[in-house]
Amino acid sequence: MKWRSLLFVPADSDRKLARADSCGADALVLDLEDSVVPGRKAMAREAVKSFLSGAIARDWTFLVRINALGTGLTLADLAAVVRPGLDGILIPKVNGIQDIEQISHYVDVLEVAAGIPAGHVKLLAVATETPAAMLGFAGYAARRPGQVSRLAAMTWGAEDLSAAVGALTNKEPNGDWTFPYQVARAQCLFAANAAGVLALDTLYSDFKDQAGLAESCRVARRDGFVGRLAIHPDQVATINACFTPSEADLAHARRVVAAFASQPDAGVIGIEGRMYDIPHLIAAKRTLASVGE
Repeated sequence: MKWRSLLFVPADSDRKLARADSCGADALVLDLEDSVVPGRKAMAREAVKSFLSGAIARDWTFLVRINALGTGLTLADLAAVVRPGLDGILIPKVNGIQDIEQISHYVDVLEVAAGIPAGHVKLLAVATETPAAMLGFAGYAARRPGQVSRLAAMTWGAEDLSAAVGALTNKEPNGDWTFPYQVARAQCLFAANAAGVLALDTLYSDFKDQAGLAESCRVARRDGFVGRLAIHPDQVATINACFTPSEADLAHARRVVAAFASQPDAGVIGIEGRMYDIPHLIAAKRTLASVGE
């Protein structure tokens, strides 16, 4: 699954959806949560239903961000949008693996009712938006084989978390995350890999700062994230480029894989004056897998 860029689009805005459709994002996330005011939630659900029912050719994954458990809106959201054409649900304000299990059970039933193949609708968790979430990451590593098989990706967010704990800001004067939110970012990265799912970095809020976005993506990819959320169509091309291995990256990965294949009993191999061991081989295979090799 290739999710380099996941672009949020307010579900109640036909104009923004029309623009987003051709922006090149790997996934569009039609938002029923924060970008839709309470008085327009029902209308936004109907807009998603209408869009799903239309025979529209698309080369992107169709996701919907629902309202969080505890709002009283979750089941109505799911009942409206779990229908043919939907690929995934983005769950906000997740407190832990138990919330994902609950949503998964709901989707089990709704898939049957809608005639969707079992397990088609995937789940993405925003895993750091509540204080309780920050204490429950071990649950992702402890999940049993086959448990919550719908879980496909995890991402993180700082705004709801900082509001929940009463932080005055979540950024340093230079724009870096303050320490608590660096911890949240790292915990999400580790939990996603422990669960065997994609790790996606959070939004870069200044959509006019392409240089800053590119540097932030470079750091995210360096650290192990494989994609990120986007808040504006103008961010998509930069995100896609940053999370796509270059030809030089791919060529190097192929050399590493080929070298180990030629010496299957070797744990360490020298290539062009540098020593490579099994972690380098794993990284090379992941690089090639990201482009389908």
